[in-house]
Amino acid sequence: MKCPICNYYETKVTDTRPTDDGFTVRRRRECMACGKRFTTYEKVEEIHLVVVKKDGTRQSFNRDKIINGLIKACEKRPVALSVIEKIADTVEKQLYNSFEKEVTAEKVGELVMNELKNIDDVAYVRFASVYRQFKDINTFMDELKKILDENKN
Repeated sequence: MKCPICNYYETKVTDTRPTDDGFTVRRRRECMACGKRFTTYEKVEEIHLVVVKKDGTRQSFNRDKIINGLIKACEKRPVALSVIEKIADTVEKQLYNSFEKEVTAEKVGELVMNELKNIDDVAYVRFASVYRQFKDINTFMDELKKILDENKN
């Protein structure tokens, strides 16, 4: 590691500890030439995830799109923003843990719906109606019947 003060290439690590999130390591270093100390952070390089849309176009994965969709679905519902962020975290973690470089928008939507189903039925139906693009009232009713049947069991 190059010293940011004198640009000397030899430094030694004097202290290492994980950060609060547990995904980053904080290291205190000391330059072997000038003796100055500085801090570096080390983290795992993440996989760049690409989402393949229904029309075949590709976009970089954007966690904010999941959060915005959830906020719209949960509007006027008793779902805290912290719960919405936790859903987005869970979905993002599932996607990155699959180690796939490309994922379909359909898979992203299904993961979001699976998480939302356990939180709020109304928000789930709202999200599903936009995501699945219900063509008519019968398709909408079929989805409602599935929810009612699951709640009975």
